[in-house]
Amino acid sequence: MQLRLFGAPPADGLAFEAQARRRGFRLVAGLDEAGRGPLAGPVVAAAVILPSDWKAEAVKDSKQLSQAQRERLDRVIRTKAVSVGVGVVEPAEIDRLNILQATFKAMAAAVAELSPPPDCLLIDGPYSLPLPLPQKGIPGGDRKSLSIAAASIVAKVYRDRLMEAYHARYPAYAFRVNKGYATRAHLEALKRHGPCAIHRLTFRGVRECGPEPG
Repeated sequence: MQLRLFGAPPADGLAFEAQARRRGFRLVAGLDEAGRGPLAGPVVAAAVILPSDWKAEAVKDSKQLSQAQRERLDRVIRTKAVSVGVGVVEPAEIDRLNILQATFKAMAAAVAELSPPPDCLLIDGPYSLPLPLPQKGIPGGDRKSLSIAAASIVAKVYRDRLMEAYHARYPAYAFRVNKGYATRAHLEALKRHGPCAIHRLTFRGVRECGPEPG
């Protein structure tokens, strides 16, 4: 069920959450993802329920933060949030489903990890999930809702750590640096070595390079 909330919120960043609470919802979760665009690695979604009196500073869209800022805020969010959930969908499933459906699956998995469970969802983008929960898709939500911004930070930090771990297994692709995105060096490595086990074989830039080497 799509929530009918007001339009542009004031600058405090919790207006959508406050509107939902005035509708009677107590546990409002913000959802966002990291890793829709890369050529390699999973897509990761996070769901975060912030307390109604959230006071932590500087929580905003993860893309506007440095790595050090994201790491620090990830610790703050995980310490002070009511609940945090993470969902991961691996590259083979992305290839099977397509990236949008894989993103929705990761978001649903993140919601399922929340304890206590939410009674309302705020989702980054003009989307709704196939879940029996009231929800609101908010284009640019990571800049308009602190709950969604917090989820963007958790998802980004979690995925970056996964890609750094994959770098040790597949050093030729420099995943520690590019996090799976299509940098020039990454594309050159693909041409030299072909895709590895965590590349998305249906993505342009990978599919031209042939199957995973044996």
